[in-house]
Amino acid sequence: MDVLKIDGSFGEGGGQILRSAITLSCITRRPIQIDNIRNNRKVPGLRTQHLTVVQLLAKICDAKVEGLHAGSTSIRFFPNEVKNLQLKERVGTAASISLILQALIPAVSLAGKKLELSISGGTDVPWSPTTNYTKHVLAEAYSRIGIDFSLKIQRRGYYPRGGGLVDITVYPCREPHPLVLTKRTEKNAKLVCTWSGLDSDKILQSVENAKNILQRNDFFTQVQTVKEEALDRGASILVFGHDLSSINGADELFGEEFGKKSTTTFMENTLGVDSNLSDMIVTPLSLTKERSVFTVKQLTKHLETNLYITSKITGSRYGIGKIEGGFEVRIEGGSESCIQ
Repeated sequence: MDVLKIDGSFGEGGGQILRSAITLSCITRRPIQIDNIRNNRKVPGLRTQHLTVVQLLAKICDAKVEGLHAGSTSIRFFPNEVKNLQLKERVGTAASISLILQALIPAVSLAGKKLELSISGGTDVPWSPTTNYTKHVLAEAYSRIGIDFSLKIQRRGYYPRGGGLVDITVYPCREPHPLVLTKRTEKNAKLVCTWSGLDSDKILQSVENAKNILQRNDFFTQVQTVKEEALDRGASILVFGHDLSSINGADELFGEEFGKKSTTTFMENTLGVDSNLSDMIVTPLSLTKERSVFTVKQLTKHLETNLYITSKITGSRYGIGKIEGGFEVRIEGGSESCIQ
């Protein structure tokens, strides 16, 4: 099979296109070459987190990889069949576990395999969804598609040292299902907050303020707070909710007016999915046999990038239309989208 060449500078031009392309390469067993990796970043090329993703994906499908080293701006990935595995991995920094799992979970499950993984790194770090988001929001969306995983956060890991520990089991998916998520129909909210090394009274007051905002806006609200030990001090808060036609979440790390931003963002989004989830569900939906439809408040570079790369690798088709308050996205699997 010919090697498919991909321009890594397309769209958001960062790690997203790398993760998505390698994930789809594993699932479809199509060899790929990615050039101009992270070309749009201040420091181009592969960093520790990206190396870890590619190395793990290479392990699960016994792939041959060329150009895999720190700073590399071009790699070639030659996948074989995905295998059932048990792995232990240590990132060694506060690199985001959530971003790594975004690539691993669909690669394993959609290939019809099982993975048991214990991985250390960052659980709640900047420029990444928190692990609570992965556990409570992404898991719900993936489950409806047919991708199931169980995730246990053994220890939190904040910036700069990380040191978090997560155990995850990914289960085989027989066949991915389409999604239709267009509008929030129920005003339910769950608020989860975890912290370490910070003033508990201040954290709990922030949680109470967030809860009051939700309740004043007629949301039935449930709260969970957990103080946990970690190498560095830090905190995160997640507000989420889902019903039959929507899955939405918003999270943030500790900072000024902690909890206000995530609460406001969650309440204001009345469409089918939040902006972070919109790009995460594109890969599995590009492999379904039926049409999926979801609405989102804004089109992010990550979403545009994933729509592009999935169509290029799987042959899926997509359309975007403007609607009141946001956009509607439609995805149909293509002739090459069958899972090998």
